[in-house]
Amino acid sequence: MKNTRSILLYFLFIFAISCNTTAPKKMNTPELSTKKAVEKIAHIELDIEGMTCEIGCAKIIESKVSKLQGVQFSKVSFIDKKGTFTYDENSISKEDIIKKINGIAGGDLYTVTKIKTLDSIPKQEI
Repeated sequence: MKNTRSILLYFLFIFAISCNTTAPKKMNTPELSTKKAVEKIAHIELDIEGMTCEIGCAKIIESKVSKLQGVQFSKVSFIDKKGTFTYDENSISKEDIIKKINGIAGGDLYTVTKIKTLDSIPKQEI
């Protein structure tokens, strides 16, 4: 009986120590903003010189630009020697895209010669 009583008191003591009756402290975490960011979608068409083939040149430019954060669409035509790109102006600028193209392979291969801004429209809330 004494052992049962001792065990019961031991568990009661452990339970009493482990229970925290005070409310947990609020952590200092930043509040999530209730405002939603609006994407500002822009479309540009670039004339690109220096391409010699569809698969080796146009696809490389298309692939490298499409990997940039904020670029949503990338299409390069070797035949037309043009690239069309859709991007979020809040994430990347057209100058960044041009700099990327001009810098491929150390900057020795491709050159953007003409820039045509098609339009900029707010697209959607995120």
